[in-house]
Amino acid sequence: MSLSRNLGRAICIGAIAFAGPASGQIKTEIAEAARPLDEGVPEVAVYQLQKLVGRLSGTDAIEAKEKLAEALIAARRSTEALHLLEEPALRDSTSGKFLRAQALAGLNRYGEALQLYREIANDNSVPQQAVAAFGAAEMLRALDQADEAIRAYHALENDPRFGVSARLREAELFIAKQDSVMAKRVLDGTQTKITTDKRQRRLLHARIELLNQRPEKAVELLDSLVKKPEGESRETAIAALFAMADAHLQMNTPEAGDDYLEGFIDRHPIDPALAQVFAKLDQVYRAERKLPRNELEKWARDPAQPRRGFARWYLAQSELRAGRREEAIRHFEQIRGTTPVPAVLAPALLQYARLQIEAGKVNEALAVLSEAGKTHPAPQVREQIDFESGRAMYAALKFPDAADRFETLGNNRSAIAPVALFNASLASLRADDKTKTEREKAELVRRGQLDEAAEVALEQAIVAAERGEKNAGALLQDFVRRLPGHPRVSEAQIALAEMAYHAAPPKLDEAEKNLAAARAAHPTELAVEHADYLAIWLADARGADSDRVIASARDFLRAHPSSPLVAEVRLKLAESHFRRQDFASAQTEFETLAQENPKSALTEQALFLAAQSAMASMASQSLDHALELLTQVVAMNGEFRWAARNEQAAIERRLGKSQDAQALYDEVLKEDARGAEKREALCGKADIFFEQANANAANLDRAVGIYDQLANEAANQPHWRNQALFKKGVCLEKESDRDGALATLYRILEFNPSPDRPPEFFWFYKAGFNAARLLEEQQKWEAAAAIYEKLVAANGPRSEEANARLGQLRLEHFLWQ
Repeated sequence: MSLSRNLGRAICIGAIAFAGPASGQIKTEIAEAARPLDEGVPEVAVYQLQKLVGRLSGTDAIEAKEKLAEALIAARRSTEALHLLEEPALRDSTSGKFLRAQALAGLNRYGEALQLYREIANDNSVPQQAVAAFGAAEMLRALDQADEAIRAYHALENDPRFGVSARLREAELFIAKQDSVMAKRVLDGTQTKITTDKRQRRLLHARIELLNQRPEKAVELLDSLVKKPEGESRETAIAALFAMADAHLQMNTPEAGDDYLEGFIDRHPIDPALAQVFAKLDQVYRAERKLPRNELEKWARDPAQPRRGFARWYLAQSELRAGRREEAIRHFEQIRGTTPVPAVLAPALLQYARLQIEAGKVNEALAVLSEAGKTHPAPQVREQIDFESGRAMYAALKFPDAADRFETLGNNRSAIAPVALFNASLASLRADDKTKTEREKAELVRRGQLDEAAEVALEQAIVAAERGEKNAGALLQDFVRRLPGHPRVSEAQIALAEMAYHAAPPKLDEAEKNLAAARAAHPTELAVEHADYLAIWLADARGADSDRVIASARDFLRAHPSSPLVAEVRLKLAESHFRRQDFASAQTEFETLAQENPKSALTEQALFLAAQSAMASMASQSLDHALELLTQVVAMNGEFRWAARNEQAAIERRLGKSQDAQALYDEVLKEDARGAEKREALCGKADIFFEQANANAANLDRAVGIYDQLANEAANQPHWRNQALFKKGVCLEKESDRDGALATLYRILEFNPSPDRPPEFFWFYKAGFNAARLLEEQQKWEAAAAIYEKLVAANGPRSEEANARLGQLRLEHFLWQ
């Protein structure tokens, strides 16, 4: 969770109030660079402030850096903000601490944020005291420390700015604790004035009715919230949907409850809360007598993402529950084939990778996990991806890589750290890195993970036995002696039995003694499997008749069909049939062995080829004729000579003759062509370099340089200036410099030509819609709305289109404020 919308506004005020004094001129520059932040486009403010900070010093630099940190946090780049705020001058100031708390909260590092908020809240002399106190309460809530959070909210009940929000949060926590009496008491004492708070209060009353098993009354309260969500926050709207679904589940009418969720998904195909809404819909669907599929299949066909991906994911889960694994994999592959895969669908790829690991397809799993990591997932999902990558590496026998991956996770402050550290020690053991294994085992003991440390000791003994190390027997016997009640003591006894069997000469009596002890010691499933396996070889070594060996092998195959030892047992079975001269049975077993191991060297298969590029749209003969006509124009040496050369160059480009086109453009630029013709030639040269960027990435830099030159030379020519800047922005986006692209496009939106000249709308609107798209792709809805407002205010030919998109954006993402 993050801080409330009210808290975010208060933080900005606090940060500005504590900025140090700066000189008049510098202060103006800082304000101008930060202006897009106030206009709702923090991404541009970040770009401009970063450029400004580099040439400032002293208090000027401190003020600029504080504004930069504020902009980074608003742009959801909290990690960068924290790095910036590590400077002593910023770290020790009240405003710096406050910004660090914000950044930590944005990174879900709630405990660290809580300490800073409390430090500020305990200082009565600072204006941020109240907002810091509210922030501390929010962090306690995020940390599931409900009682402390309730006390913190209660202390703010009479605060003029946060009192209502604190009361609503307090009531919500009482509901979570299933204390409907206290929740109702808090709500009854809360006087709400603004629409958002009134609707949230109504929602909480509905949840109290649900808590009291009165779903019909809850539905009455929720009806207006779900049917007319205008004016309420996204959180309230979605919570109302969920409450309505829960009410219908209580009333055993899930078929009616799914309508509201389906309607939301229909209207909001890219909403950030789709993951939660689909999960709730799946819960409702499973309560219905017949699982509905129509809506999921409809959304799976619709191109809108991430809705399409979520629909495919839940279709896949439905297939898995029905035991149709191949159909589920088909849906997962469709998700994987999306370009690009949205970050919110990384958990779907994570689930798919787990399926592949379980199926033994570790290389495929690693490829899927790599793709999941490239989606820039949330930190918790990233941890899971790294953890599953470690598992896959371990399964692929890449033990050093697995050890490094698990060790990194084991050193993190997360719930996954204990098991990751244990896995790291096992991987280090398999990698034969004794130093790391001992270090990690000692760390398990230091952290109090004594059972895990004992298991590492057992694995050390088993691995030593597998490697034939002299001390293996002593290590196993020591484990059995020290920990006779350990759940895995039977595995140690099986390992002793196997060592005796493999001794030279074999110690069959000792092996059978240890085998019997293992069977009597409440053996684990693994111990039973290995005991049954070893019994086959002991019977063979004792010279028993083949019937006994064959019976033991068949018993193993029936009892352990999924064991990794099946291939060896089937081979022994086939050999036994062969020795008996039962060649038909032996042949059957050998063929079955080959079919069950399709990844052997005999069955490996090749891969497939790639596809061709597209053809030019114009016929070659038409272009040749056009070139002949233009040659005649040039020969006339008249007013259109250089315009004709430019057109010839354009055709050569269409024919793929870029060098010829460049030569023609260079001729225009070197001769006495007019300004407009030279600008066209300059733009054409840059366009060619852009078109050749795939062949040589350096061409993008050349294109950017020429577009910059054109923009500077055409400073008073809006058509050429804006075109050059727009195309430069496209280049920067292609170079993955999305921030630079956004800032470049924003320059077009800021340009105000002389009032006596007609405005240039074509490139202006292209730049605006592209800038908004960049922001929407990053789910920066408020900033995108600010861009659309500029397009509407320009009162040009696409203002209505911009206004329609602005309205749609506000409706889809609850931007009523």
